[in-house]
Amino acid sequence: MASKTCASCLRTLHRQSRSITPRASRLNTSRAFSSTVARPLEPNPGPNATPRTSIPPVDPARAEGGPKAQTPVSIKAAAGLKKVAGRATETYTAYGSTELLYKECAVQADYSIPQAGKDEQETPKTESGEDLGVGSGWWHTELGLQPTFSTWSQVTMLHMYLIAVRFRCFPHGNQTWQQHLLDHFFYDAENRMIVNHNMQARGTRNKYLKDMFIQWRGLLAAYDEGLVKGDAVLAAAVWRNVFKANEDVNIKDLAQIVSYMRRALKGLDSIPDETLMSAQLQFGSPKDEASVVALRSKMMDLPFEKAPGKPLPGGKKA
Repeated sequence: MASKTCASCLRTLHRQSRSITPRASRLNTSRAFSSTVARPLEPNPGPNATPRTSIPPVDPARAEGGPKAQTPVSIKAAAGLKKVAGRATETYTAYGSTELLYKECAVQADYSIPQAGKDEQETPKTESGEDLGVGSGWWHTELGLQPTFSTWSQVTMLHMYLIAVRFRCFPHGNQTWQQHLLDHFFYDAENRMIVNHNMQARGTRNKYLKDMFIQWRGLLAAYDEGLVKGDAVLAAAVWRNVFKANEDVNIKDLAQIVSYMRRALKGLDSIPDETLMSAQLQFGSPKDEASVVALRSKMMDLPFEKAPGKPLPGGKKA
């Protein structure tokens, strides 16, 4: 009985296999060659190929220039990474270079407080109540400015302004360089408040730093106006900021600073960007402008009526 059942099962399986195998064979063949079977070879479609070719129509103007190759994703990613890395590299370069440039600005009217950190010694004060330190160099010894925090900050910002003007000539990224230069100044200013002047309260320091930032913004506008409108306007801006509008200022000293600023800007304009970016810079001294200031102006030989200038309401010229 078992053998008859097995024989009948075998006949049934054999019968089913003959009916299924050809159908499976035909289906597999049709799917494997569906893209080429029963389709003759055709030449490459022209720019105005019809939809029956399974290729979407191509714009003739675009076709004349040739097919536009698709940029691989890896190349796009590499290009984007290069841009990001380039900006990051420029930021680090700007940070390091501006630190050296700032130190060159800060050393011009540098000062020290010998009594700093010594509780048993009292720091001398100026008439306005500022801590009076010790300083050297033209700004303190020859010009007569007191070695105080305010004097140091104003002279430092004057030299920072000269560099900031040159940063504006950069083809790109000048805001980054200016911001780093300004950051170095405020970091150093706050550190001096703590170390030299024992200003431990953060709120007090922030108040002074905020005032200094307002002074910096006003200084930029005042010196820019002086560069455009002439030496008299620039001298007035220096007088208000560096000399605190002191009426007893020596006009020759003021003229030396103005001439010094003009000469420094001319020198900065003559150097390439790479030299400034590598911080290969050293300022001179305003004392070198004494011979230029001592020269007699040709305008002094002209009658007042013939001197150049805009006419005033009273008929005179300025």
